[in-house]
Amino acid sequence: MEMVDDDGLTRTGTVWTATTHAITAVIGSGVLALPWSVAQMGWVFGPLALVACAYVTYYTAILLCDCYRTPDPVKGRRNHTYMDVVRSCLGPRDVFICAIAQYVMLWGTMIGYTIVASTSMMSVERSNCVHKHGHGADCRASGNLYMIIFGVAEIVLSQCPSLEKVTFISVVAAVMSVAYSLIGLGLCAGKFASHRAARGTVSGVKVGGVGGVSATTKTWHSFQALGNIAFAYTYSMLLVEIQDTLKSSPPENQTMKRASLYGIGVTAIFYISLGCVGYAAFGNDAPGNVLTGFYEPFWLVDIANVAVLVHLVGAYQVYGQPIYAKYEEWLAKKWPHAGFIHKLYTVPLPFSKSHSFKFTLCKLLLRTVFVALTTLIAMMLPFFNAIMGLLGSVAFWPLTVYFPVTIYISQANVKRGERRWLALQGLSAVALLVSLLAAVGSVADIAQRLKHVALFKSEL
Repeated sequence: MEMVDDDGLTRTGTVWTATTHAITAVIGSGVLALPWSVAQMGWVFGPLALVACAYVTYYTAILLCDCYRTPDPVKGRRNHTYMDVVRSCLGPRDVFICAIAQYVMLWGTMIGYTIVASTSMMSVERSNCVHKHGHGADCRASGNLYMIIFGVAEIVLSQCPSLEKVTFISVVAAVMSVAYSLIGLGLCAGKFASHRAARGTVSGVKVGGVGGVSATTKTWHSFQALGNIAFAYTYSMLLVEIQDTLKSSPPENQTMKRASLYGIGVTAIFYISLGCVGYAAFGNDAPGNVLTGFYEPFWLVDIANVAVLVHLVGAYQVYGQPIYAKYEEWLAKKWPHAGFIHKLYTVPLPFSKSHSFKFTLCKLLLRTVFVALTTLIAMMLPFFNAIMGLLGSVAFWPLTVYFPVTIYISQANVKRGERRWLALQGLSAVALLVSLLAAVGSVADIAQRLKHVALFKSEL
């Protein structure tokens, strides 16, 4: 018999379902840019950034786990979303700022995932072409059709009622993320072993000379690399929504802390390994998407890219469902009697007498329009690394550090001026600096690319 929680809802989530949601949310397209990111900063600052961002993400996640219920972390009132936590602990001004940062980040990630999904499909087409016709053949591929196909698939999946109802998709996505990370790591390890020496330098991509870049480009790319790494670990803006799927026994904060440890721990192992081994394999010539640097064995490269695609299909919904839930909740409160929003339609599913598809016209139409708009923007701006860096800069300080730290200070009554308060504020200041540098580097790179790339033209 299913237990009903104190708010009248039935929750079935466990540490393992939460871990799969966490891994699906954290291990995403950002992992593919890590060798390139390490290459921009070199053997000292690259690995250091990977370790530091992992620790900061885990530490602030632990702080946030205790704020799901307020004022008491075990018996207090539930906060169903990240913004609910901010509202309970801070106030309306912070809620507004949080809303902008969180939903821009979630939507931006969906745009980024559409770009990466098309890149993976283009990579499969190109690797098969090279294998069949040789490296001298013209094997360029266009991504617009693939973005449209991916968008249509997400329109269908967007009709799932809630995040809890996409657990199976999330489990499959988590498995796929581990699969392509392992394949990418294996391919990089094989390439590294083939030349029997670690490539790369202490300072990364060199300035000037043959094969070098200008000092300005080096600076922008280094800042952008920081954003890529920060984006790769971004997790806090979905933590509360994931925690809201958990059963209340044992206490949700205990379960979520374990899930965060497992999810971020697995992620950090993959990220540090792939970032460093990928840099050792390619050196300063590491590609922006590491899988595009391989053509053989073509079948294994294809499997990795298909795994990326399957993962992104599920991860897209993990990021999209909170957006759908928020604007549909607002519309329902704004027009409580509108049939367009509230009237439920039921369509029996073929080959199943016990299941049916239930929807409202609002849900069917608005989710479709939202995914279509997301796909259109991705087709306009297909800049993988620059988009990843910009997303990282948008999310890292406010969502991953500032709000969790500030909420925890309020929840735990940390006094201004005491040692713990100073340490937390120092962490927030450093994270702000990282976010600003990453934003500057990414915007500069996007501006530079727009001078040489036509809109709606994605090629590999």
